[in-house]
Amino acid sequence: MKEIVVSMQHISKDFSGVKVLKDVSFNIYKGSVMALVGENGAGKSTLMKILTGVYLKTQGEIFLENESVNFSDTSASQSKGIAIIHQELNLVKDLSIGENIYLGREPVSGGKRIIWNKLHKDAGYWLDKLGLKEDSRELVKNISVGKQQLVEIAKALSIDAKVIIMDEPTGALTPAETEKLFEVIKDLKKSGKSIVYISHRLHEIFEICDDVTVLRDGELIGEEEIADLDEDKIIEMMVGRKLSEQYPRIETEPAEEILKVENLSNQFVKDISFSLKKGETLGVAGLMGSERTELMRSIYGIYPAKGSVYLNGEKIKINSPLDSLRHGIAYVTEDRKANGIITGMNVRENITLSSLELFKGPLGFVSKSKEETSSKEYIEKMSIKTSGTKQQLRFLSGGNQQKVSIAKSLMTNPKILILDEPTRGVDVGAKKEIYDLINKFKSEGMSIIMVSSDIPEVLGISDRIMVMHEGRVSGFLDRDEATQESIMTLAVGKDVI
Repeated sequence: MKEIVVSMQHISKDFSGVKVLKDVSFNIYKGSVMALVGENGAGKSTLMKILTGVYLKTQGEIFLENESVNFSDTSASQSKGIAIIHQELNLVKDLSIGENIYLGREPVSGGKRIIWNKLHKDAGYWLDKLGLKEDSRELVKNISVGKQQLVEIAKALSIDAKVIIMDEPTGALTPAETEKLFEVIKDLKKSGKSIVYISHRLHEIFEICDDVTVLRDGELIGEEEIADLDEDKIIEMMVGRKLSEQYPRIETEPAEEILKVENLSNQFVKDISFSLKKGETLGVAGLMGSERTELMRSIYGIYPAKGSVYLNGEKIKINSPLDSLRHGIAYVTEDRKANGIITGMNVRENITLSSLELFKGPLGFVSKSKEETSSKEYIEKMSIKTSGTKQQLRFLSGGNQQKVSIAKSLMTNPKILILDEPTRGVDVGAKKEIYDLINKFKSEGMSIIMVSSDIPEVLGISDRIMVMHEGRVSGFLDRDEATQESIMTLAVGKDVI
């Protein structure tokens, strides 16, 4: 019989009168990996924040090893052996890797001086377990986002917790880094540790988890053993319906070229040339370090670059994002919190942020009523789960924040939409809604460039695929000839045979 380490019973939580959790019960078992799944806004992160003391519950009880507990902050939960790896990175980028791992828990001498050699030696142990070869003295800002995620994981492991909560831990990891993480999770299971694994990547759940708990709209739908389920059943439990097609895609007639990039080069990319047709979705694939994001940011005018860009056959000059928007090119960033949204502002203010000129009256003042009407349209169109246009963005789930970021770009009425990892951290139901929107925009003549680390997504949605390797284009594949193998062959810098 399974041994229960944590039991959360009849948990409810209200925010400003909005009930986000309703009578939810949740168990964590010793030496086991429990998947916690649900659509964005289902209440997964809120439930875990209650367990770790970030939020206070409105109702219910929590038991840790049969002892009733009520954590008022994260330090209290950590002292009892509960650690959490948040979906959004929570590192001090101007400190070293080692300093981040032991922040607030630094080893000190009798004179209260930090013992730096011990700190970095201990940090190095956890980095080695995760396959990170960086020196623990390296500043966090100098390593990639994927490696920063591994530092977060090392920080949680260093607490020697009984229970480790992982909220979308592989979102920014390469396949090799993900495999290394899974090895660590298996070792943790063998040593009797308990894992809560939150992920929208269902194939990972079947690979690493023992049980699954499903939430929908703040309510418990069920707890099942993984062996008794398949992906279709989990999806049906999550969304309350069957999804007819995971990667819906519409065919469009070949049209004229709308964008042409020639010999684009800077410190990130070298001699990039490609074209984009009207109504086409161009997928951009590659491994971490291939500089796909850097290419998109260069085209958008964030990074200066040499080379030529043509729009509808005319050469254009893009020196800033404002130039891009004026030419009808919009960009949805991969890092929504750093560059895509302002969490301290409300939903309406974020959606209209890039298009305020559209709402100005004759005297130059922004019409709040017009803003309100337009933002409501996009909330409905994008199925954004919010209590209203005036709700602050920090209270929305990660996936709903991503939808707001996309809506902000769509509000500018672009001819070309660059989507950088648009479905990262987004649940299966919301993914399909985003795919349906891509199809809708294609049918209306909009052109899409979609950067994605999810190869099945690239294969399922793209009309053509451009693969990058170390800042260069390693090849192009037509939809009919592209496979996971051919994409990976180009992604590692080899020619497709």
